[in-house]
Amino acid sequence: MMILALLLSLQDRPNVVVFLADDLGARDLRVTGSSFYDTPHLDALARDGVIFTRAYAACPVCSPTRASLLTGRWPQRTGITDWIGAAQPWTRPTKLLPPRYAERLALEENTLAETLKAAGYATLHAGKWHLGKEPYFPEHQGFDVNRGGIDKGGPYGGKKYFSPYGNPRLTDGPDGEHIADRLAAECGTFMEANKDRPFFINFWLYDVHTPLMGKPELVKKYEERAKAIEDQWGQEGGAKVRLSQKHAVYGAMVETMDGAVGAVLAKLDALGLSKKTIVLFTSDNGGLSTSEGSPTSNAPLRAGKGWLYEGGVRVPLIVRGPGVKPGTSDRMVVTPDVFRTVTDACGLPPTPSAQDSVSFLPTLRGEAQPPRSPLYWHYPHYPNQAAFPGGATRDGDWKLIENYESGAAELYDLSKDPSETTNLAAQEPGRAKAMAAALEGWRKDVGAQMPTPR
Repeated sequence: MMILALLLSLQDRPNVVVFLADDLGARDLRVTGSSFYDTPHLDALARDGVIFTRAYAACPVCSPTRASLLTGRWPQRTGITDWIGAAQPWTRPTKLLPPRYAERLALEENTLAETLKAAGYATLHAGKWHLGKEPYFPEHQGFDVNRGGIDKGGPYGGKKYFSPYGNPRLTDGPDGEHIADRLAAECGTFMEANKDRPFFINFWLYDVHTPLMGKPELVKKYEERAKAIEDQWGQEGGAKVRLSQKHAVYGAMVETMDGAVGAVLAKLDALGLSKKTIVLFTSDNGGLSTSEGSPTSNAPLRAGKGWLYEGGVRVPLIVRGPGVKPGTSDRMVVTPDVFRTVTDACGLPPTPSAQDSVSFLPTLRGEAQPPRSPLYWHYPHYPNQAAFPGGATRDGDWKLIENYESGAAELYDLSKDPSETTNLAAQEPGRAKAMAAALEGWRKDVGAQMPTPR
């Protein structure tokens, strides 16, 4: 009888599919404000689910955010505070010496995959990993199957985005096959094999990270569309920042990514599993706008990947699933909150290790929920995007940014100034001081390591 009851409880649990795009900006979908990129499948997902207008990544670069999603912890607790592969020891002649960071997600960390696997879920990781070399690959972190997840931060082997891939965790397909299409097909195969039990698919797309490469027919489409758009640029610190969306190759990449999401959703439909599957889509940081081709614009949000301004940390977030009441939410949410939201939706008890995760399941169900406690960021490194090492906090409508290099503080009222153009630190010294103290207290709590003067 106990075995029968367990089987019945497993059958009642929803499946989980988490899509994590790479470097996709908050405004890179039609449904979030783009008039250049075509994203019909994600737009449809948003119509059927909840779209969050104040969703944030845990870091303005990738690896820390990925560690945060899997653990439900601020990245500083995992030790992963920069993208894995950034130079250590630091040799550039910068004013500050960044602290060292962990180059792997420790096996001792309890991951979302391990939590769901222990509850009877079949688990698949597909796509980018970037959380350490062997033996720190997905198959050692709670995933039954790993398709394409290695230590690299992009598809850098073989023909890169096209087969042959040169990826030790993904066999090559026909010459010219796109990795996003292939990974979507791998997800479909996994769902077919596990359709009679709950499953967790962690599809971390390589798109739309560099190298900038697109399907030729889509590149041609966006080249034609771009002819009618004026090229606009601004200045962010010592870098030029793109202010108009018109990069044809990037447009092709966004649409290909959207197609891969659509293929997975179509397979759920074909298997009759859509109504019992939680689907979550988000990104690991803001869109790339100040370096490496500056392929997208996050305007009117300021700056982009690598920066602590809104363009660097604001991301799209869409959630659909059983019990989810479609609509739009302005609730503040951040990457670690995914962990507790998913386990709550699956009917699992709280996981003590996911200490920084705040479930937003009541919001998804249309229920009243207290506002999210303040959000914090700590990025004590020099990224490739010309930004400064710094920290930030958002409390309600107010956001404070600290520049660790200059010691300067910037304070913005995002309700009136979403583009972060008017620094109110001098006009609101009491608020700036209180928020700085809260940020410092948080840094101590999470064990954040600070950069040091040379």
